[in-house]
Amino acid sequence: MSGHNKWSSIKHKKGAADAKRGKIFTRIVKELILAARDGGSDLSSNPRLRTAIQTAKGANMPKDNIEKAIKRGTGEIEGAAYEEVTYEGYGHGGVAILVDVTTDNKNRTVAEIRHCFSKYGGSMAESGAVAWNFEPKGAIDIAAEGIDEDEFMMTALDMGADDVQSDEDIFIVYTAPTDLYRVAGALEEGGFEIKKAELTRIPKTTINADDVAEKLLKLIDKLEDLDDTQKLYANFEISDAVMDRLNSE
Repeated sequence: MSGHNKWSSIKHKKGAADAKRGKIFTRIVKELILAARDGGSDLSSNPRLRTAIQTAKGANMPKDNIEKAIKRGTGEIEGAAYEEVTYEGYGHGGVAILVDVTTDNKNRTVAEIRHCFSKYGGSMAESGAVAWNFEPKGAIDIAAEGIDEDEFMMTALDMGADDVQSDEDIFIVYTAPTDLYRVAGALEEGGFEIKKAELTRIPKTTINADDVAEKLLKLIDKLEDLDDTQKLYANFEISDAVMDRLNSE
């Protein structure tokens, strides 16, 4: 999963800018709404909602915002009717891209995504064209400060994790998709600070994108900036030297 770790690092470096644009809260609110809509507001019987709340708290979302989102999901407060859709495409250098969206208007969303791919050098693909190259996983971000990495890895594996990786100030705990909520709950009960917990997709193969890095990252930035984009996955690596150069420009 080294390729994903590289892309994970890129996403973390981009995270601060995303936060300034308010995208993080918007995405968490949508996840809270969907989790409450599909499983109700009873946390004891809705592990997806429990995990969404953990992620919201990890992002320092105000309690009032969390409660309002849950009520919108259960219908106590009127709101838009969202649905989840995944779109597939290719970026520069043949990089595979998946875009998970949460939308209340599929026609608007697909038009925006198609326009974005076309304008910034990519192309949309048929359903299934690139999805086969991504393995579903659960991913839990744990605050790493003051925690011994080896001891934490053994603890997480004992709780049912598949793998643990270190990425700057966090540990990323990977699980089988069906184990995400159980492992996240066990880690929280164990006193670990969960920054984020979500279902994700890991590329089975990766492409070195050093030669097209600037154009590719611009395309991905524009896709992520779309209001309906919830998550984005891509199967590429960029060397540290190229990332350092781009960050300094």
